[in-house]
This record gives sequence, C-alpha cells and structure tokens, in this order.
Amino acid sequence: MTGTLSTRKLAVLLAIWALLALAPYWMPPLGGYTALGTRVLVLALAAMSVNFLLGFTGVLSFGHAAYFGLGAYGAGFALKFLAPSTPLAIVCGMMLGGLVGAALGWVIAHRRGVYFAMVTIAIGQVFYYIAFQWSSLTGGDDGLRGFSRQPIDFGLFKLDIVSNSETFYYFVLVCFALVLAIMAFILRSPFGRTLIAIRENERRARFLGIPVDRHIWIAFSLSCFFMGFAGALYALVNNFADPRGLHYSQSGDFVMMAVMGGMRNFWGPLLGAAVFVVLQDYLSSVTVNWMSGVGALFVVIVLFFPRGLLGFVKSKSQA
Repeated sequence: MTGTLSTRKLAVLLAIWALLALAPYWMPPLGGYTALGTRVLVLALAAMSVNFLLGFTGVLSFGHAAYFGLGAYGAGFALKFLAPSTPLAIVCGMMLGGLVGAALGWVIAHRRGVYFAMVTIAIGQVFYYIAFQWSSLTGGDDGLRGFSRQPIDFGLFKLDIVSNSETFYYFVLVCFALVLAIMAFILRSPFGRTLIAIRENERRARFLGIPVDRHIWIAFSLSCFFMGFAGALYALVNNFADPRGLHYSQSGDFVMMAVMGGMRNFWGPLLGAAVFVVLQDYLSSVTVNWMSGVGALFVVIVLFFPRGLLGFVKSKSQA
C-alpha cells in the first residue's frame, strides 16, 4: 500500500511539473497566453508563502502584501539606482522584504489569533502609506517606473528574458522551482514537523518544551523572504512597482488563493492562484465588476469545499 501511494504521489508530482513546463504550448490553444502563465507562477509563489505560515504553522497574516510590495520596490530600486542586473534585483527584493519582515516578526511573534492578524494589517498599511506619500522616491500613486528586467549574461551566452516571453516564463519557472524545493525541504525537516505540531496543538507543544514564539518568528521570517522573492519577480514581470502591491487587499487576495486551493496542501495555493488569476483575467475582460464573480466563487468553495479544491480532488481520488 505504501509503495502504491508513493508511486501515485510521484506520478502526480511529475504531472504537475509537466503541465508547468509545457504551459507555453498548451495554454494558447485554450485561449491563454504565456504572460498569464508567468503571472500565475509569481502569484502562486506569494500564496504558497502565505500558506507556509497559515497552512503549516496556523498563524494568519493579513499584512503579508507589505513584504511582497517591499520585494517589488527593492528589485525596482536595485535596477534603477544600483546596477542593471536581474539577479541583483531579485536578491535585493528578497532581502528587503525578508529582513524587514524578520525584524517586525520579532516584535509580533507572541501575538495570536485576531490580534496577530490586526497587527500585521496595521504594519502593512504603514508601509502602504509610506510608499503612497513618499512620491519623490517611490513615485507615489503613479508607481516606481524607469526600470526594466535585463538579459542575464552567462559569459558564453545571454538569456534573453526581455523580449522573449517564453524564455522569461522558463526563467520564472526555474526560480519558482528553486524556492519550492527550499520550502519543501524545510517543511519535511524536524523544524517543519514542529511547525505542524504547533498548528495542531500549541498548548501541548509548549508543554513539550518547544519554544513556540521562536518557531513562529522563524516561520514568519522565512515566509517574508519567500514573499519578498515573489514580489521581486512580480516587479520584473511588470517592470513596475506601485503601492497597490503593499495594500491589505492584496494580502486578502493571497489568502483567498491559499484557501481556494487548499491551505493545508503544499500544492493547494498553486491551484488556487491558477483559478483566481485565470478567472480574474477572463471576467475583467467582460465586466468591471469582476471581483463579484471571484468573491462568489470563493464563498461557494468555503461553503461546499472547506478543504479547498485540491482537498476535494484528493478526497474523491481516495474514495
């Protein structure tokens, strides 16, 4: 039985990566386009960063968009003021979002429940208003402009991620795979198992001598680094960064993606992000009230599929 389950998991994993690797070829016949697939990957990474904290640690942050936006601004600042280097931009964006998140996480890690969520919203809105008001640096409501992703020079050849959308998609896919590998390694480690124990029963974890607050702070910090990475990629997708990326409504979108797909499943946020982004892209071309359609779908999923879409699919396949 164990061998059968392992074979099934391996087959599902290979199918997921095959779908992602071949997306530029099967999406256009279905009415999609490569840039849409790139956007799905980036926002899925952001949703999986939220899920790292929410689904596997049991802590809800409604202000994680702050670190997503900081990652975007960090990448933009690096390209505009430091050097025209795409790898440097990604590193700067990840470090800005991650280090700020780690510093703030140290202060709020002892909070729980609605108090933790409200503090994260408040902190996120502080960064939003800073970006909105400091127009001389961030561009204010018009956003940060004047930068663009650059080709990556490997010496013998250059990777053209500027004009070739397929090449950029595969670049983002490789980045996505690297971050997911790190995330999966952490969750499978003893530290990751401890996070799940805290999620299931924090009081019992304390009785066992586990430093719960420290573990939550580390999980929060790691989630912010992942989120900063996603934000940096998002800035490269759009060649643009704006305060909307730091707003609490963006955090709500990430939480919706995680819940829709299945927040306690590793791959759930990927499915949730795909459904959210594709539905948003389609409905926004039909009506300006596209949020009503997405909201209605979210309500249906919460009411009838409490484990998310992926949880529902898994339960049916095991029945």
